[in-house]
Amino acid sequence: MTPSDLLTDELELTGRITTASNATFLGTIGELSVVYKPVDGEKPLWDFPDHTLANREVAAYLVSEALGWNVVPRTWLRKGPLGIGMVQLWQDVDPEQHAVDLVASDKLPATGWQTVLHGQDESGAQVSLLHEDSVQLRRMAVYDVLVNNADRKGNHVLAMPDGHRFGVDHGLSFHEEHKLRTVLWGWIGQPLSEEEIDGIDRIITLLDAQLGEQLSQLLSIAELTAFKDRCLSLREDAVFPGPSGEMPAVPWPLF
Repeated sequence: MTPSDLLTDELELTGRITTASNATFLGTIGELSVVYKPVDGEKPLWDFPDHTLANREVAAYLVSEALGWNVVPRTWLRKGPLGIGMVQLWQDVDPEQHAVDLVASDKLPATGWQTVLHGQDESGAQVSLLHEDSVQLRRMAVYDVLVNNADRKGNHVLAMPDGHRFGVDHGLSFHEEHKLRTVLWGWIGQPLSEEEIDGIDRIITLLDAQLGEQLSQLLSIAELTAFKDRCLSLREDAVFPGPSGEMPAVPWPLF
């Protein structure tokens, strides 16, 4: 299916994801399964401008592509049965894999995981939030800092059967003010790898070319300026940052 077909072939709705905060539908374009979020189904938010979440989702995909890390599934804007909206290729996850998990604090794995925080569940038992210590999730954590992701929940990390990890639900990103809320805090203070720095350098270069032009059609001038500043700041520091500001460090709920 060509890019033109994705824009013009019929988008047929097949169901609705009722757990989503905004109107979110399953659909098909030909033989492809997709997620469709119409702009008119976005609920007003106190801290994000109305009717901008779909644009932010597409901007998030463009940054993922520019990094070359395939963090975000293919995402685009088009007309659908309920008007203009964001469309994203559906991903069939492996239900047996969990890139982010909540486990009993006395049963933490010895290797391969990073612990984010400790707390208590509804019964008062001690539990810990942890995530994989992997290249895929490191990239996603760097990506979230760059796009200022305010909503990286555990369920927004999709564990694919082949080991790849996708990030989804980026409507709450690119705010001009610091909004970073994520469950991927496991590498605070650790230096970025050469490959991660190279990715940031690609973004900085492309912001003065095609990527900057594309993002200018989706984000405000202030948001685009803040994005550039975050890229430059992370490149200069070259370490994973920790939580800052008055905003909660993690989203709620965590999953």
